[in-house]
Amino acid sequence: MTGPPTALDLSGALNTKSWGVGPALTIAHGFTQNAGCWGTFGDLLGLQHQVCAVDLPGHGGSTHVQADLNEAGRLLGEARGASDYLGYSLGGRVALHLALSRPDLVRRLVLVGATGGIADGDARSARRITDDSMADELDAGMTLSDFLDRWLSGPLFSTMPVEASFVEARRRNTTAGLASSLRNCGTGTQEPLWDRLGSLQMPVLVIAGVLDVRFTELGRRLVAGIDPLHSGRAYLALVPGAGHACHLEQPELTARLVSAFLAEKSSG
Repeated sequence: MTGPPTALDLSGALNTKSWGVGPALTIAHGFTQNAGCWGTFGDLLGLQHQVCAVDLPGHGGSTHVQADLNEAGRLLGEARGASDYLGYSLGGRVALHLALSRPDLVRRLVLVGATGGIADGDARSARRITDDSMADELDAGMTLSDFLDRWLSGPLFSTMPVEASFVEARRRNTTAGLASSLRNCGTGTQEPLWDRLGSLQMPVLVIAGVLDVRFTELGRRLVAGIDPLHSGRAYLALVPGAGHACHLEQPELTARLVSAFLAEKSSG
């Protein structure tokens, strides 16, 4: 049985952590992560960019903030303002919502392991039930360590080395925060965005790991939806030898792809 809908608390700004020098780049993490989970990839981005890593609602220093995907996108934009934006998985979905609602804030967009949503209504409802069930377990007393062990043992992360999982950093989250994220921003809550992608006018880079077959296909679909006329506005880059968390499994290569894209598409 699922718990009651979580009341949204939009009173607080999102917690951020910054480093590096150069053009502004705002980065948003995946579910169960936080601003301390970027590792070598984040360090390399900081060599050419002033990076602002955001704790999304329900995570890290923003664990008290409860927001759905639309509101999370708004809060992400408020955390930095006009900037390049990069989002991974959950962060990619939040960044995509921001780009669609406030394109004036998103100069260039990088989506890593992201999706435009589950188009099939029955499948979307089933995923929401799964997300709510996990949230119920967290609220019922499952420990954070047990939940992280289960989450990281899933097929999405079967190719990710233990040292790239940032388990200690993930333990800075709370069970209550992760439960609220599942209920408010879980994949099952996302209204499909596929029909709106063509409205995006900023340059977009979509990245997926070659070993992540599902998100490779979703990446192709994102690029086709954003740039149906193949005008060069959207690109797909596949990272060899990597799965869903390609930026953690192959940080040097993924950082080169991102930096090259941002340099090539620089308006300066």
